[in-house]
Amino acid sequence: MQAHFYLADEAQQVALGGHLAQTLQEGVIYLEGDLGAGKTTFTRGLIRALGHQGAVKSPTYTLVEPYVFDQQTVYHFDLYRLADPEELEMIGIRDYFDEGSLCLIEWPQKGEGFLPPPDLRLNFSLADQEGRDLQVEALSDLGRKALQQLLQAGNSLN
Repeated sequence: MQAHFYLADEAQQVALGGHLAQTLQEGVIYLEGDLGAGKTTFTRGLIRALGHQGAVKSPTYTLVEPYVFDQQTVYHFDLYRLADPEELEMIGIRDYFDEGSLCLIEWPQKGEGFLPPPDLRLNFSLADQEGRDLQVEALSDLGRKALQQLLQAGNSLN
């Protein structure tokens, strides 16, 4: 199952991320797209919607940033600077993908072979000066349910 969203500005990117936070409590989400395409902006919306008050930045140098909430843990990965996928074994990557956690992975292709398959694959691209195109592909039952609810929420953005 696939869907396309046009996000006119940063506010809509953040809002759609917030809708996903209300929809998907656990699972694996791949965030793909060029630098500056909106992956971290979307993630910021998701994490703030769960109640995080501080900064949400891409963990480019630390590889992973945990966000612990009352009912769930969100792990935000940025694999952009990963030199070798085997480095993920050294940080105990498999321990992050336990039941009940939500894992957001920027640049998942850098960790190929060491990451579980995604429930959702989000591909961001520049549409114009402010806007972004977002292609969402659901790859599991969990992902399909989330995408159906995201489609309903996305209709309210425009």
